[in-house]
This record gives sequence, C-alpha cells and structure tokens, in this order.
Amino acid sequence: MSITHSGMQFIGGHRQAEGERCLHSRRAVDNSSIGYVFYQATVHEVDLAVQAAADAFSRYSQTSLEERADFLDKIADEIDTLGNDFIALVSEETALPPVRLQGERLRTSGQMRLFATLLRRGDIHAARIDTAQPERKPLPRVDIRQCYIPLGPIAVFGASNFPLAFSTAGGDTASALAAGCSVVFKAHSGHMATAEIIAQAIERAVIATQMPAGVFNMIYGNSVGADLVKHPMIQAVGFTGSLAGGRALFNMAMQRPQPIPVFAEMSSINPVIVLPNALIQRGKQIAQELANSFTLGCGQFCTKPGMILGIRSPEFDRFIAQLAQDITLRPAQSMLNQGTLLSYQEGIHQLDNEPLMTQLATGEYHENQATTMLYRADIALLLNKNALLQEEVFGPVVIVIEAESQHQLLRAIDCLQGQLTATLIGEHDELANAHELSRRLQNIAGRVVVNGYPTGVEVCDAMVHGGPYPATSDARGTSVGTLAIWRFLRPVCFQNYPESLLPPALQDRNPLNISRLINGVMSRDAL
Repeated sequence: MSITHSGMQFIGGHRQAEGERCLHSRRAVDNSSIGYVFYQATVHEVDLAVQAAADAFSRYSQTSLEERADFLDKIADEIDTLGNDFIALVSEETALPPVRLQGERLRTSGQMRLFATLLRRGDIHAARIDTAQPERKPLPRVDIRQCYIPLGPIAVFGASNFPLAFSTAGGDTASALAAGCSVVFKAHSGHMATAEIIAQAIERAVIATQMPAGVFNMIYGNSVGADLVKHPMIQAVGFTGSLAGGRALFNMAMQRPQPIPVFAEMSSINPVIVLPNALIQRGKQIAQELANSFTLGCGQFCTKPGMILGIRSPEFDRFIAQLAQDITLRPAQSMLNQGTLLSYQEGIHQLDNEPLMTQLATGEYHENQATTMLYRADIALLLNKNALLQEEVFGPVVIVIEAESQHQLLRAIDCLQGQLTATLIGEHDELANAHELSRRLQNIAGRVVVNGYPTGVEVCDAMVHGGPYPATSDARGTSVGTLAIWRFLRPVCFQNYPESLLPPALQDRNPLNISRLINGVMSRDAL
C-alpha cells in the first residue's frame, strides 16, 4: 500500500480544507517534523461534519444488523491490508515498536469483527414483550414492547497511547458504528498521519458496502473539541485521555441546553496489593513481573500498575529491595510525544518535592527519554487522600506504600478513588480468607485481577474497561468489549403499537429469529 496524504478533513465522503495548513506531524523520538502538514478545521467545517453525520444517521440507523456487520468486517479487512510502510509511519509518530503496532493492528481489526459477531447474534436489541391482558382485573393491561435504538451522531476523540485500538477505528468508533450511530472523529494531534490512513481505510469500506456518505467523518485541530461537543446534533461523546481533558468535555456536555452523556476514560492508579505469603514464596518473581508490567510501553498503558501496597514485614522489605535493583537496570524509553514527556517530567518533579515521598531507585537516564522511577510514600499521604496519590503519573513510575497491619491496609484501600483495575496477589490460603479485601477492591475498580497483572486488556464479551470516577465519567459502561455498545443505545417502549409500525425485533412473527423476553420467559417463538 502506498501512503497518500492531503491533510484535509473527511466530511460527508469528501475531503475539504477551509482553515490554515499549520498542523505538523512529528517524530516522537525528537519532535522533528515528519513532513506531513494538516489543515486546522474551522468552526464551519465542524458544523458541516456534524451535519453530514446527522444526514447519514437517518439512513444508517435503519440498516439491518447484517448490513452493519458486513460494514465492520470490511473495515477490518481494509485495516489488515495496511502494510509495513504504514506500521513504520505509526512507529515514527509514536515511538512504539513495530511488533507492538502489528499486534495492535490485529486487535483493532479483531474488535471490529467482534462487534460484527455481536450484531449477527442479535442480542443488542434486548427485546422485551409484555402482551396485552384485556381480561386482567382490576385493570386490563395493554400491549407493551421494548427494544434499543441508536442515540444519534457520536463525537469520538482519539487517544494518544493506542494510535490504532483506541483511536480512529478504535473501540469507541467500532461500538458506535455497531450501535447504528454515525461518527465525527477528532484526530489526535500526536498521530495525525496515522489517523488519515485509517480514515481512508474506513472510507473505502463505506464505499464498498454502500453505506451512506457521512457515516464516518474526521476533523483535525487543537481547538475544535469544544465546538464538536457543544454542537446540538451530537448525542454522546467517547473520550480516552487525561482527567483534565475528560472533565472539561464532561462539563461542556452538562452545560448544553440539551445535556448529553460523556463516556470518558481518564485517570487510574491501578493499585496492586501483595499479600505476605505470596512474597515469602515468590517475592523475587513478583518484583520482576511488576517491573515488567509498569514499564511496558514506557508506562503509557491506562492499566499500568502505579501503586503497590503491602503489609510491613521482612519479606516486604526484601521485595522492595528486589524491585529497586531491577529498576536500576531498566533502560530509558521514548514517550509518545514531546507533550507526554514534559507531563511525565512535571509529575516526577511533584513527587520529588513531597517531603513524605522518597525516591528509592532510578533506571538509566537518556536525554529526551523517560527514566524509570521507584518511590516510597508514607501511608499517611494516602490516608489523608493527598492528591499526589490520587491521579496517575503517566509513564514508567511506581509508588510503594507499606501498611502497619491488615486493618490499616483496608483503610488505605478505602481512601483510593475509582480505578480501572485493582490487583490482588496472594497464595491459595491467603485468597481463601480475602473476602474483605475483595469486597473493597470491587467497590473501587471496574476490573479486579487475582495473581496476574492489569496491563493487557482482552477484547471479549466479559471485559470491563471502566470504573468509578475518576477512572471514568460513568462507571456503568466500558470502552473495551461488546458491552461498550450499550453506551450508544437507548431503550424505547412501544405501547399499543400496530404490527406494521413495530421494529422487526418486536414483531409477532420474530423475523430476526432472536431470543426475546416474552411475558417474563426467554423465547425465540413467534407470538
């Protein structure tokens, strides 16, 4: 595949540019220009993109599940055909190694196909039928039926740390398209050239499957996010990024004349609790595995374990010493872009300036790269809910905290805010008596891991990649796995509706042959 470039907006199936050509794609390793230049979207172009999405929604929302599934499969096929020149471009923009990006490309196409499978199953309708009971006493019951319909045009913001799986054709776009919603995507400034190539792949799939032009649109720019969220035709927002960015979008959405949901994945510490017997049996192994986990991808995973908690003991001391020894051997790594590196350095500066925080070990240093860091925090910081221990430092840093007792450990967990993940490492005998620990971890996290590590999020039906605030803006959803589709659907009840007007999922003859809840019993039968 030869890479073509125009730097223009994708609006309604056409390329357009009204603004200034001033946005530059840059190499992550040294911030030098790659040579690709993009046009800043104008307010008018934001409006045109949303209008195109709204026009497409009226037809796209009425497509059959099979037609939508074919569309998602075709997008996946187009992504899979992108060759080594594409992978090299993504690596230039992000400093992520080609092997990692090849795996992420498979994940991106794989989640498209997973949503296609979900659509063909038909369970997204969640059809419920309560038939009329005209003879019921004291009052008769009318015919009442319910199913889910798509929300409308969705604004999606690209993530920096996953330029494929959480970006242009990532999970938010895939789940919105699967739900029957059209999309206006804001390209991330850190990998605009990557976004352009993926958008071209989506456009080819639109044409090949005869989907309406405007079902997918993409705009560039650092100042267009607010205009997009505030546009009255946008009906929901998907976002992955910083707490400050997600909260700003949430506040904008709530201040609209018609508030809309914002599904934002934001900040997570992802605490790991190591129990005493596990440290006795395999402390050195756990130290090495944790070091591998929090430095993976230069610590730029949203599920990076950023805090390790244990109970005071000689074994915990040895574990910390082993972790420190491992970290001193860790090489410096390039981060996703210059802005991410500066944010990491500022976070480290804040940790260094806290009197109750001690720097225990550092990895190798290299200019313009991130150094691996290990800190020890006094548990008083956590018990007092110090802000330094509540918001992640995005990068290869971890903080260890020692509790005096099991009781103090439970108190410390209760002082943590919402998390994407929480991990418990222990031996069989310890886990058998860890009911209280388990309950507390469930209260703060969307995914609880036992004897594993949170980096690495399986894309499957059962996955939850979400959690209480500030991990996300809405703990009832997930941005990974098929459950993500429900963020962009809403239930509608049809009362006393004539058969000719009912959606196929609710018609008496069950033309879709799906399972439905009929008078309280699951059935595929016709009425």
